Amino acid sequence: MRLDGRRESENVEDRRGKGGGKMSLGIIGTIVVGLIIWLSGGNPMEFVSQQISQGSEVTTNYTPTPEEEETVKFAKRILAGTEDVWTPIFSKNGMTYKPPRMVTFTSSTTSGCGGASSSTGPFYCPADQTIYIDLSFFDQMKNQLGAGGDFAYAYVIAHEVGHHVQNLLGTLDKIHNRQREVSEKESNQLSVRLELQADFYAGVWAFYDNNKFNSLEDGDIEEGLNAATQIGDDRLQMESQGYTVPDAFNHGTSAQRTRWLKKGMQTGDISQGDTFSVPYSDL
Repeated sequence: MRLDGRRESENVEDRRGKGGGKMSLGIIGTIVVGLIIWLSGGNPMEFVSQQISQGSEVTTNYTPTPEEEETVKFAKRILAGTEDVWTPIFSKNGMTYKPPRMVTFTSSTTSGCGGASSSTGPFYCPADQTIYIDLSFFDQMKNQLGAGGDFAYAYVIAHEVGHHVQNLLGTLDKIHNRQREVSEKESNQLSVRLELQADFYAGVWAFYDNNKFNSLEDGDIEEGLNAATQIGDDRLQMESQGYTVPDAFNHGTSAQRTRWLKKGMQTGDISQGDTFSVPYSDL
């Protein structure tokens, strides 16, 4: 990708080399909430202890390599690119885009959705509208999944931003509420639809980012489609257990993920990203 001279997003918190996160409410806020709990008949010490536990930071002697620093710069530039794309799209549709934060960490940290670790992979937490990512995941993509390349890594970030777009549009809440009412099989199918739409939104970002910055180089699109292929549920299940269980899919097959990512990249039209009205067998 061509990223030289591109701006870096300021919506990034670097927690590399630190365990845990920051006390979200602060000391005064924690005391106030504790008093409210006490007046309501609860035990404020349980809440305070939880805040202290979640808010504590353990700093290690962490010295990032030059390669890691370049990866952080890359992630900041991609996040900035998503801000530059989604802000005018929302504005054009009479809405205001509030960019997500991104937290980079090593090993483990805390989020508004609970604990986060390297083993969970990148994820978006709607509770605090933040993307959490241990950037060593990109090394895993390259070395373990055979899905390397800068556009492949950008696709991962853009996919998580796609979940943020779903959150702002109210899609996440609607589907999460629906999932509580249906069977596990139906819930998994709804999850697949969410993930495929996030793939589509990642493609929409790539479409406009390239139009605006001429960012894509030869081979970039192939890198992204290869990444979508390598992380399909059917491929991952086959590699891990030798067979597939379609009812347990929750992200989509390799074919589905490449199809929706490619559709977003080719059209740039968010109105074509409705993965919820399409019959499940046709996704």
